[in-house]
Amino acid sequence: MAAIDPWAPADPVGEALHFLRMNGAFYCRSELSAPWGLTLPPMPGYLWFHVVSSGRVWLETGAADPALLQHGDLALVPHGEGHALRSEPGVQAPGILELEREQVSERYEILRHGEGGVPTTLICGAVRFDNPAARNLVEILPATIHIEASDSVQLDWMHSILRLMAAEAKELRPGGEAVITRLGDILVIQAIRAWIETDPAARTGWLGALQDRQIGRALSLIHRDPSRAWTVATLADELAMSRSAFAARFTELVDEPAMQYVTRWRMHVALNSLKEQDATVAELAGRLGYRSEAAFARAFKRVIGVPPGAVKRAPETALV
Repeated sequence: MAAIDPWAPADPVGEALHFLRMNGAFYCRSELSAPWGLTLPPMPGYLWFHVVSSGRVWLETGAADPALLQHGDLALVPHGEGHALRSEPGVQAPGILELEREQVSERYEILRHGEGGVPTTLICGAVRFDNPAARNLVEILPATIHIEASDSVQLDWMHSILRLMAAEAKELRPGGEAVITRLGDILVIQAIRAWIETDPAARTGWLGALQDRQIGRALSLIHRDPSRAWTVATLADELAMSRSAFAARFTELVDEPAMQYVTRWRMHVALNSLKEQDATVAELAGRLGYRSEAAFARAFKRVIGVPPGAVKRAPETALV
């Protein structure tokens, strides 16, 4: 069961952002000189971020026209899609894994690449989120998010974070990787906040439901206490709504019935617990309100697609 965090924000959207805590897979500082190009491999279940600390970059994904990133800009590729970075469109872009890199630490590398022309410096990372609320949020993000650092406030905070990340990577003090990961959290959260504030698409679907005064409250209750014996009636009572009005509005905004959402949420909490906490099937069945292991296992397989016992045996990427 997901423990209730007393420090989590009171608003449902803030609570979802609160759970955006990343597991870093790969961080790289790239020192590039034109002409240059890089191809980043697909990494399903991961989010790529790129910050241009000097120079400019063309970002090319399969989903949109190339985007020009200028000094101070931040771009997210939230769904792990393979993509290319180039000094100019059309420049050859070998795979980043084919290029020689200096390993600073287990998760932080320096790449020097190019033909000696105009310089560009990037900080890039590939990260993943394990909390179900964070995954829900990332799943509904667009194929790319581009945050332009055209105002001084945006540029200042981004450069401050990058300076701290670079210092931690260089000095390798105790806890340095944890600090780098948390600073990466801030970069990504700031980008998602900017998208929520400016893009009308952020006011639809699951994220739009979180922003609804009543349904957002219902979602927060489910997220915080998935083991409670929720029914349409108990959720409606919490919101002082009629059962029929609540059921109809929940389905309209979330795009699935309330009890189906409760079950799906419980199973994603269980999946995370099986992978991260070494919980047993019997423990999870009891924690999540199931009367038998068999009933829990049937629900788990229906939602996740594999039996709970297969989670430990499968490679991590197979369950993303």
